[in-house]
Amino acid sequence: MEQNLVKPSADGCAREVLDVVPLVMRGIREQLRKHGARVLSVPQFRTLLFINRRKGTSLSEVAEHIGLTLPSMSTLIDGLVGRNLAVRRTDPDDRRRMTLTLTERGQASLQIAREATQAHLAEHLGHLTEQERKTIITAMQLLRSSVSESSA
Repeated sequence: MEQNLVKPSADGCAREVLDVVPLVMRGIREQLRKHGARVLSVPQFRTLLFINRRKGTSLSEVAEHIGLTLPSMSTLIDGLVGRNLAVRRTDPDDRRRMTLTLTERGQASLQIAREATQAHLAEHLGHLTEQERKTIITAMQLLRSSVSESSA
């Protein structure tokens, strides 16, 4: 695996993340367009993932996570509800709050999209050595932990 010499400073690390993440996202986007997830855009896929992880989440919470305005997220959710991928319900504890959950069809669509995308990524990572894959896993775990802590 060809590696550029990047300074191990926080700035060098940030630069590398900013350079690599868009490449990974492009591959994910291409896979979503190719497979059973043809009906899902990346924001829809990410929205379904978030709702699946945080059952009963609100529109505001999803909008903040995805990075869309409330009106844009509302339109996106309307589309998912209209296609029977998600359900909106009034929160029993706060009638002003709507909660979001996936339907069985939404869970199935998400699973198909995730499996196809994961298989595609695995194919690209298959040529790496076991040690290189361990390094990527460790790096992703560190990145997740770092980002989770900073957004808490």
